[in-house]
Amino acid sequence: MKKHMGLLFLMAIIGTIGALDTESYQFIDHLLTLNGPGRPEIYEDGVLFTAPSSHRRVGIAFSHEGFSRVYWFQKLLVTDEPGEAPPPGRKQPPATYRDSGILFYVFTVPEGLTEVEYRLVIDGLWTYDPLNPLNRLDPASGQIRSFIPLPPINRPFPPVDTPPGCLTFTYTAPPGETVTVGGSFNGWDPFMYELPEKSPGVYSLVLPLPPGVYQYVFFHRGQRAADPRNTNRVYTREGRIASEAVVR
Repeated sequence: MKKHMGLLFLMAIIGTIGALDTESYQFIDHLLTLNGPGRPEIYEDGVLFTAPSSHRRVGIAFSHEGFSRVYWFQKLLVTDEPGEAPPPGRKQPPATYRDSGILFYVFTVPEGLTEVEYRLVIDGLWTYDPLNPLNRLDPASGQIRSFIPLPPINRPFPPVDTPPGCLTFTYTAPPGETVTVGGSFNGWDPFMYELPEKSPGVYSLVLPLPPGVYQYVFFHRGQRAADPRNTNRVYTREGRIASEAVVR
């Protein structure tokens, strides 16, 4: 168990990060390993930007959008793990959250983009990224812009119908744990279908289903997680994000 557990404003950023699964334990765990703000980092099919939380507000805008929209960073709050259990009859004191010192934003790279060029808005002032050593002067505007060259990105694919009339659900987690899948095919029951561990840390289940469109999520460590391998995302009637796949 980690020293800290995170309280992330995930619902506030889901709409701006596209396919990257910020609700997965892998992403949350990665955020909580950060020692502090640093240079931009390529993560899965996205780029993770960070800044010191000592700034009142930090935003980012991209040249491929003509700098027409500013995306605002979120504050990462953490809480120490609870100590010893309270004596019988007494409640555990409520958790207290503290500033980790990090603001962050996750950008999902669009298809065909080989470089990310951007500027920051720090406390109301446009500037280059002081944590990124890659900067250049744009002769036309006289602005200094930050940039990140992008390697080829292996984008995940949706589950496939193998064998026909089935969906194959696969999830990666630490070995020896319990992973289940639930969705519109079983009333979102989190206990009905457990994924066997096929190899250390790789859990997979082939589920026969009638032809149709299905929404689903994984359940791991008591949390819901969309499928990191499936770029097709939807919102359920309850406003939660889920993955979607088709059986033909």
